[in-house]
Amino acid sequence: MLHGLTGWHLLIVLAVILLLFGAARLPALAQSVGKSARVFRGEIKAMKEEDAAGTPTPATGVADARVDGFTADPPSAR
Repeated sequence: MLHGLTGWHLLIVLAVILLLFGAARLPALAQSVGKSARVFRGEIKAMKEEDAAGTPTPATGVADARVDGFTADPPSAR
């Protein structure tokens, strides 16, 4: 996966990031990335729990819903 990348490559990448963003902004950037990762993991966990509970997911498409020859309005998506 890394195809021959060494520790020196990582140091060079970190130095470039430090030069681009500056030392003052790095803690805020790291905090923002951490919060985003926590929200993402929480959403994934909620989706897994919802699937495990067996709650039906709303249908994205509506088959041709006809009632007595008239086309019914599709359900509203929430």
